[in-house]
Amino acid sequence: MTLRDAGRRVRLFDRYCGPGGRMSARQENDWQCDHGAQYFTARDDAFQAEVARWQHAGAAAAWPARVAVLNEPNQQSQPDEPNAGRQTRRIERFVGTPSMSAPARWLADALPLTTHCTIGKMWRDAHGWRLSSTEHGAIEETFDAVVLALPAPQAAPLLHAPSPELEAIARGTVMRACWALMLRFDERVPLPFDAAFVNDGPLRWIARDSSKPGRTGRETWLLHASAEWSDAHWDTPAARVAADLLDAFAQCGGPPPAAWTAHRWAHANVAPDGDPAPGYVWREADGLGMCGDWLNGGRVEGAWLSGRALGRAMVRALQSA
Repeated sequence: MTLRDAGRRVRLFDRYCGPGGRMSARQENDWQCDHGAQYFTARDDAFQAEVARWQHAGAAAAWPARVAVLNEPNQQSQPDEPNAGRQTRRIERFVGTPSMSAPARWLADALPLTTHCTIGKMWRDAHGWRLSSTEHGAIEETFDAVVLALPAPQAAPLLHAPSPELEAIARGTVMRACWALMLRFDERVPLPFDAAFVNDGPLRWIARDSSKPGRTGRETWLLHASAEWSDAHWDTPAARVAADLLDAFAQCGGPPPAAWTAHRWAHANVAPDGDPAPGYVWREADGLGMCGDWLNGGRVEGAWLSGRALGRAMVRALQSA
C-alpha cells in the first residue's frame, strides 16, 4: 500500500486461497477458530493509527479477554490486573473480525492479488525481474523490483540463484514450529478465564476463541504447544499430539471436547538469537527486498512496520532511479 500510495503499480501473488498467512482461521460448518496468530497489540504510533483504520472498517476490534497465567496445574494469576498492591498496566489486545485474517483481506481488497499462485522461480534479465509459478508457468509481466514477504525458510530457495547473499540471511534465521489444536464443545467450558499463558508442560497458550468479538458458532478453544515441544514432536502423529495436549488441557481444568482438529505450523515464530532484527532487507542495485515479522521482532505489529519501512525505502530508490 505504501508503494501504491506513491503512485507505483503493484501486483501480489499468494500461494493460498487468500491473504493473511499465519493470521488465518479455520471455518467449517458450525464452528470457526483462529489457529495462527491469536491477537495483536499496538505500541507504535503509526501502527496504532492503522489499527484504528481497521476498527473503523470493521476489520478489527479490541478483545477484552480475561487472561490468566498458569504456572503449574491449578495455580493461576491474572497478569493484566492490579496484583498484590502493585499496579500492572492492562494490555489492550486486538483481533481481526470476524476472523484474524480480516485485516489482511481488507488491505488486499485495494490491491491486485493473484491467489493459488506459488512463485517457484525468479530471475532478472535486461527487461527486469521475471517470475514463474508452479500453477501457471511464466508470468508475462516484468517488474522493476521484487519483494519476498515470506517466512525465512520459504524465501531462501527462491534467493539461491539471484542472490546468494540474501539467501544466506534467510537460511541463517531459525524459525520454530507450533502444533495447534482446535477444540469444539457442545456447552460453554466453565473456566474462569478466556485465555491463559501456560508455563508448565507442553502447552504455552490456551484461549476461548469463541469469546473474541464477531465470532459465531459453537464454543471453541485453541491450544498452542510450546516451540520446544512442537519441534520435538514434529513427526508425531496428530492423534498422539492431540492426546498429549488434551491431557495438558485437562490439567488446566479443561473438559474433553466433542471434537478436535490439529494443525502443524512449520514456521510459527523466530527463535531468539540475541541479534537485533534489521527490520527489512533491501538491495537497491537490482531491486530485491525482504520484509516480514521474522525481520522485525516476530509480531503482527512488527510485520506491518517492516513492510511500511521497506516500502518507503523502495519509493526513495525508485524515485531517484
